[in-house]
Amino acid sequence: MTDLSAAHDAAVTDRARLAGSAYNGDRDLAARQSLYQWQTPRYDLPGLVAEQLGDVRGRVVDIGCGNGKFIQRLRQDRPDLSLLGFDIAPGILAGVPGPVAVADATRLPLASGSVDAALALHMLYHVPDIPQAIRELARVVARSGLVVASTNSDRDKAELDDLWQRAAGDVLGIDRGPARISLSARFSLEKASAFLGEEFSRVEVVELPGTITVYDPEPVIAHIASYRAWADQHDVPFDATIDRARTLVADHIARHGAYEITCLGGILVCRR
Repeated sequence: MTDLSAAHDAAVTDRARLAGSAYNGDRDLAARQSLYQWQTPRYDLPGLVAEQLGDVRGRVVDIGCGNGKFIQRLRQDRPDLSLLGFDIAPGILAGVPGPVAVADATRLPLASGSVDAALALHMLYHVPDIPQAIRELARVVARSGLVVASTNSDRDKAELDDLWQRAAGDVLGIDRGPARISLSARFSLEKASAFLGEEFSRVEVVELPGTITVYDPEPVIAHIASYRAWADQHDVPFDATIDRARTLVADHIARHGAYEITCLGGILVCRR
């Protein structure tokens, strides 16, 4: 492992950073989520997760539930389920309908085989010990139960990676600046099946490709700015780079009429 990747991993998994700034409230996560309203096709990710749980009865736990987007949908669509949300960041749990609790994904406060399904949605890349978190998922879910995970591809939103390097390069007076941090790189769609396959004999991958098209820079800028908790990792003045990115996107829209971003995420449905 290089020093750069070690520093990246430490930043993405640092509990104090995650609980204290990245997810101490809803704002930044909501900004990242909101960009998808301009995606075609438009995926109803909470609805897709609810669909995967169609045959599940009993208790479902959402690990790393964040701002409760999936819990709220399941409470609406599946009032028959007993739902429990966990997250390491107390601040983001404030608006989530209970019961919720602060818990570590590598040490879940649940008895073995005590839940019928577990969700780990866009969160396993934040866990320092991913294999241990997956072992915990396998431990707490009943033998007949399932785990639904989700993440993004290494190729997801490549245009935003390019935009950041162009903007950072302009700020620094060089051709291309340093790469922005990638939250999902440690547990990307390309790596997830191998991780999950260590504990689950069946891992079904459902890819969700799409294109985001915006006609105003602000949704893109809000998304990029939502990484402020990791500003110290970018080796470039963060606010100046954001401002330069806004200008670059506005210029692109003026010339081409729209700004397009290619997306690739997916969900992984795991059974024993």
